[in-house]
Amino acid sequence: MAQNGKNTLAGAQARHAVAWVAGMALLAGAAVFFVDHPAAAGEKAVKIPAPAIDEQSAGAHTETAVFAGGCFWGVQGVFQHVKGVTQAVSGYAGGNASNANYETVSTGITGHAESVKVTYDPSVVSYGKLLQVYFSVAHDPTQRNRQGPDVGSQYRSTVFAASDVQEKVAAAYIKQLNDADAYGRPLATTIESLKAFYPAESYHQDYLTHHPDSLYIAVNDLPKVESLERMFPALYREKPVLVGG
Repeated sequence: MAQNGKNTLAGAQARHAVAWVAGMALLAGAAVFFVDHPAAAGEKAVKIPAPAIDEQSAGAHTETAVFAGGCFWGVQGVFQHVKGVTQAVSGYAGGNASNANYETVSTGITGHAESVKVTYDPSVVSYGKLLQVYFSVAHDPTQRNRQGPDVGSQYRSTVFAASDVQEKVAAAYIKQLNDADAYGRPLATTIESLKAFYPAESYHQDYLTHHPDSLYIAVNDLPKVESLERMFPALYREKPVLVGG
């Protein structure tokens, strides 16, 4: 069913507002619930070591990586502030072209995950360093099929590997973090081979920058950017690289 951008944007905002209110209700009155279900407690930045195994630069100045970690608004917003990233685009990965749209992906039955395609200069920032940012500040990798108030397989934690090398580096890093018990519980992150990436609708692009006063953004996503600046000062850049220029 075709919808104009304004109406679909309103639907996206309403969906996140409902999720946020539900999360706040849990926070206000269910402390015991969080003890038994720590995944519902939301996302917190975690200081973790750099990966022991990283992709070696082959002299190329442009490479891509695709990450899924909850609502793409916040993940995109984080990577747009990372030095060496030349573009970060919100979109969908894991399903096929026929259902790569927000309304259908939001049903949770398409196989897609809300994802971000990161284009970067490996001479400035390595794939392993991007993984470190992804696992430490961009999302909580211990939450399965959810991030904070957003629930469903479309919000899963997944590294979409674009090559055998990326798959090897990501798998080794997940094992490294699990072996070190970096989070106090196992990572839920999966690794899937990247078959295709489909950019999301224009109203989703640069959402964090365009809507900093959104309650959802203020509570869930701006703290991620603040954590990036605090934990990775050498990587942080104040002015984000935007899809809209």
